[in-house]
Amino acid sequence: MGVIVQKYGGTSVADSQKIKNVAKRITQSHKDGNSVVVVVSAMGGSTDQLIKLAHEISDKPPERELDMLLSTGEQVSIALLAMAVSKLGFHAISLTGNQVGIITDGFYSNARIKSINNDRILSELDQGKIVILAGFQGITIDDEITTLGRGASDTTAVAVAASLNADRCEIYTDVDGVYTSDPRVVKGARKLDQITYDEMLEMAGLGTKVLHSRCVELAKKFEVPLSVRSSFHKGEGTIIVKESKIMEEVVVSGVTSDKDQAKVSLIGLPDTPGMAAEIFQALADASINIDMIIQNASQDGTADLSFTTAEKDLDKTVEIVSRIKEKVGFNSVNGDFNIAKVSVIGIGMKSHVGIASKTFRVLADAGINIQMISTSEIKISCVIKEDQTENAVQVIHDVFELGHVDNKVSN
Repeated sequence: MGVIVQKYGGTSVADSQKIKNVAKRITQSHKDGNSVVVVVSAMGGSTDQLIKLAHEISDKPPERELDMLLSTGEQVSIALLAMAVSKLGFHAISLTGNQVGIITDGFYSNARIKSINNDRILSELDQGKIVILAGFQGITIDDEITTLGRGASDTTAVAVAASLNADRCEIYTDVDGVYTSDPRVVKGARKLDQITYDEMLEMAGLGTKVLHSRCVELAKKFEVPLSVRSSFHKGEGTIIVKESKIMEEVVVSGVTSDKDQAKVSLIGLPDTPGMAAEIFQALADASINIDMIIQNASQDGTADLSFTTAEKDLDKTVEIVSRIKEKVGFNSVNGDFNIAKVSVIGIGMKSHVGIASKTFRVLADAGINIQMISTSEIKISCVIKEDQTENAVQVIHDVFELGHVDNKVSN
């Protein structure tokens, strides 16, 4: 029929029996007449074990060597899956990022794909083989092994699908689709049949763990047909599509939370042009992503600047800004990892009023204080105390009646 790319996460290949089950699903797709390319993560828990082992050796393992170590996890899973497919009587070949020619930049642990040479993949498909690729990894033009960041096998899959002009890309995981909120936390969370690229991009970047945000960016850019399905049972899952007029009638599509956040505050920053640029350029040079930013000016010529970043980058961020403290001239820097970000997302927000006021009111009624606010056309994000996260998500989910199909706003 065509070329399809399937991606299986770590929980889908966590043990030998699950690998055998994945092999059956893959071979069925092949029997249906498709050319099948499979992208696989490391076996569930193995990456965490490798990280733990590295830190038993060194408190701060060199980034290059850590990527060298972590890339081995996917090599185990692709080889085992290729064996399982072969056992079923089909031809399969496992390939690493290096063997495929997935070229990345040189940022260890958070590299970005620059190009893919799909000649090897096409050659193997022409021979009737099922091609099984290692996700999460690539190689620089200098032959250095890199990894793309946790959860980035999704990105590998979509990038490969785009390079092959595949008919579709299917992401198989331990959930059966994208929900209005985390069903493990929120009572009444509902599976969505479809969601737009933009909404999914916001949800992925704001705490939903179903898809990696960069994979959604690529899917939108190259218009890759994308779906999220369960590895453990049949079902259509959730389809990620372009925006439509019908979808705009739904005001809010989901509520997300992200506890992997930290807030950094610079106190007594000179309120003069160029100070913020100096700070954020130093962080950009270290490949640290910054999200929400608030600056408050005071009457004495100084300002307080606060911003959020990933919790894992807190120590590194504080270290970097501390280096330029004298140059910039601020008084002190504080880091706080006891925060979380709660977000409301929906393309219908562009044409409906009252979303912000309704969100802020329900949080206030629940006794939840908002520390920072960030908005776009289709989302509102609030930074709150971490221990109030579950309550915040539940009350917002309830007030917008996300457990129901029709959740039009009332002011």
